[in-house]
Amino acid sequence: MSWQLRVLGPFLKNLIKPLVGLAGKPSTARKIFAVTAKSMFHTPPFSLMLAHAGGPGGLWISNGPVKPSPVLLYFHGGGYIVGSPQSHQGMLARLSQLSNIRVFAPNYRLAPDAGFPAQIEDAVTAWQSLLARGYMHHNIILGGDSAGGGLALSLLALMCQGGQPPAGCFVFSPWTDLSLSGGSLQSNRKADHLLPVARIAELRDMILQGADPTDPRASPLYASFPNCPPVFLQVSETEILLDDTLRMADRLRGEGGEVIVDLWPDLPHVAALFQGFLPEADQSLSRVAKFIGQLQGLHPAADS
Repeated sequence: MSWQLRVLGPFLKNLIKPLVGLAGKPSTARKIFAVTAKSMFHTPPFSLMLAHAGGPGGLWISNGPVKPSPVLLYFHGGGYIVGSPQSHQGMLARLSQLSNIRVFAPNYRLAPDAGFPAQIEDAVTAWQSLLARGYMHHNIILGGDSAGGGLALSLLALMCQGGQPPAGCFVFSPWTDLSLSGGSLQSNRKADHLLPVARIAELRDMILQGADPTDPRASPLYASFPNCPPVFLQVSETEILLDDTLRMADRLRGEGGEVIVDLWPDLPHVAALFQGFLPEADQSLSRVAKFIGQLQGLHPAADS
């Protein structure tokens, strides 16, 4: 364990986690998250951010030379109520630098202003906008973290069912089961560095607004993934979403998918966001970049 993690872990658990649990209105939670992201998430030098006006909008993110194809379609986390492409731009710029690809992070609608299924509708629109720009489905890589990881997996299921699977998918600590049946929600409630479990049912109801929590568009744990491409899942053993990740891996393997589970002993939720400060975060992104490199070998940029 690095000295940085020894400092960061107690800071998150004793200060940020209680703030998250006490946040009242979603607007308050958004302000807390935006301030945290701006002050704690590092953006590498020479990063390029370009606004995208079509579809749900978003950011094109790159750092250094990038190949014309493939492209990464990435969905930010934040429980479907906070976060933005801007809050995740530092991590995505670093991943662009490591893997030499361009990233598109859509600005999908957030709850409770827009409840389910607005988020998956925007995800599909973002996918279609990449196809309209000339990308082939097998040269699009899906990614996401937390709620955004669940969104990426839900989109993966839809594209597999439609016969247009992406090159692959990677997710950090995905929220895959809005029925809240995962045992780690309780067994890791004290160990988790960042996420308080006490209000997760309230959050879920704010998102679904009466919809079925086992709808596979909201909870990809219940989706089918025919002809699924490789999937990389990264999570820590101390997270409340541990079981959401491990059960998702079992689901994908049960349908014949190639799955890598990158399991860490004791990291904060989506530790990769702390790249540039936390050595473990840098290592975690390097592992994702290696996975992306392997996908590019499977599907060379024939459409570039």
